[in-house]
Amino acid sequence: MEWLNELLWGSGIAHSILLLSVVIAIGIQLGKFKVFGVSLGITLVLFVGILLGHLGFSINHEILHFFKEFGLILFVYSVGMQVGPGFFSSFKQGGVTLNILACGVVLLGVLTAIILHFVTGIPIPTMVGILSGAVTNTPGLGAAQQAYQDMYGMADDTIALGYAVAYPLGVIGIILAIIIVRYLFNVNFNKEKAQLESEDLSHLNEAKPISLLVRNPAIFNKTVGELSVLMEHRDFVISRIWHNSNKQIEIVTADTVLNENDKIFVVTTETDVETVKAFIGEEIKMERKQWIRMESQFINRRILVTKPELNGKRLGQLKLRKLYGINITRISRAGVDLVATPGLTLQVGDRVNVVGTENAIASVEKVLGNSMKRLNEPNLITIFVGIALGILLGSIPITFPGIPQPVKLGLAGGPLIVAILISRFGYHYKLITYTTQSANLMLREVGITIFLACVGIGAGDGFVDTIVNNGGFAWIGYGFIITFLPLLIIGCIGYYFCKVNYFTLMGLMAGSMTDPPALAYSNTTAENDAPSVGYATVYPLTMFLRVLTAQLLILFFA
Repeated sequence: MEWLNELLWGSGIAHSILLLSVVIAIGIQLGKFKVFGVSLGITLVLFVGILLGHLGFSINHEILHFFKEFGLILFVYSVGMQVGPGFFSSFKQGGVTLNILACGVVLLGVLTAIILHFVTGIPIPTMVGILSGAVTNTPGLGAAQQAYQDMYGMADDTIALGYAVAYPLGVIGIILAIIIVRYLFNVNFNKEKAQLESEDLSHLNEAKPISLLVRNPAIFNKTVGELSVLMEHRDFVISRIWHNSNKQIEIVTADTVLNENDKIFVVTTETDVETVKAFIGEEIKMERKQWIRMESQFINRRILVTKPELNGKRLGQLKLRKLYGINITRISRAGVDLVATPGLTLQVGDRVNVVGTENAIASVEKVLGNSMKRLNEPNLITIFVGIALGILLGSIPITFPGIPQPVKLGLAGGPLIVAILISRFGYHYKLITYTTQSANLMLREVGITIFLACVGIGAGDGFVDTIVNNGGFAWIGYGFIITFLPLLIIGCIGYYFCKVNYFTLMGLMAGSMTDPPALAYSNTTAENDAPSVGYATVYPLTMFLRVLTAQLLILFFA
């Protein structure tokens, strides 16, 4: 039975993977149970890891460190890929406010730690460890340890112990603060969802179909091409026309002539719809299905863009209307219909709405790809190129005047920033960033569960002894104060005074603590992407500040 003993208590790869698998499986199952209607979800993986670590199960330090960091990288990278397309627009629509609030959380936490240091007499290295655990920031812990090592030429174990003791209740404290803000203000989820939808400006660019009667004498006998020049700053596409002269419907081309009382089917945006109506004529009651029924010679089909070489190309470059006599009215991307203007950039995964004859549409399918099998294939090159670039970015030392040690974004901040940039701008460089929702979710959940399991197992050894014999109970209390007080204050300010949507506020509170478990809880509770967008909006700046302040506390107070 030596093999079994080695498998359970050894230090090999098989033992490490077995232990991680058991911790993750049990933690996920326990996380499904609710207490007073609240479930901690995958956060229970952390506590199962602590329990087994306390019982004597362990993993080789180097292997544990690798799994922990790699899991964290997978998680933050997948989050960045998910929220990246909406990150910059969300920053414009209120990101400055969110980042100011997040900075408030960071500064209040640091101030609280400094006050507790002077009041209790706990050495600043230990207090910085408690601070890092309370805000669940592993890079901050590493930065503090490195700064202390560089200053004194030796390590201070109390930094890591303070982190391990404060971390578990730090996770609870963040989620508790989120819940208390909800009940303090009696938050109604339905109202918050309605507010979120009303604040979402992305719908202003969505495709809006209308039917118009040509009544403006200024455009009589003008071609559609000439009309496009006159209205070049407006987004609209004229798809079909019903000629008043011969009562026939045809697909519009640039040479199609507009005459009085012709009926046209137009696709435009919410922003431009009134301008288009005022310039062309009056809106008429004519549904889209009526156009389809009246034009028996045409069919309407959605075609998938799946050819990699089309990624990043502008629609006008393909000259599909000129070559095949078809018309493209809308392009669906991530569930949103966009107006198919010539300048619109295509991305793999787009669904193109094409109107034309069956033979013409068959030819367009060959151009665009329309292969679901190809779309379902994972684009691993982009993922690993992004991770590699993220690690490079996170490893760059940033030097500030007067600070002896450079600061870094770390293995979490770097990949997150690169993922956001690649998902938003990658198509410019022919990088295919499309990933199915299920694939992204799988990558994210695998990453966070591995990370939590590793943190738990690493903190389990000596955890109880620190609590019972070394003042650990007081450390837990101090850590909870550092976690809870800043979040509660800023949460109330954000919701009551700044009118931040509660779902976004959940992501802000999780992001200001750089806490993936709190984000996972927020996503599950909100059932939308608002927490993830809020999290990603504040995460890069918050991560930088957490690392910077941890080093500054050691450098100035140790």
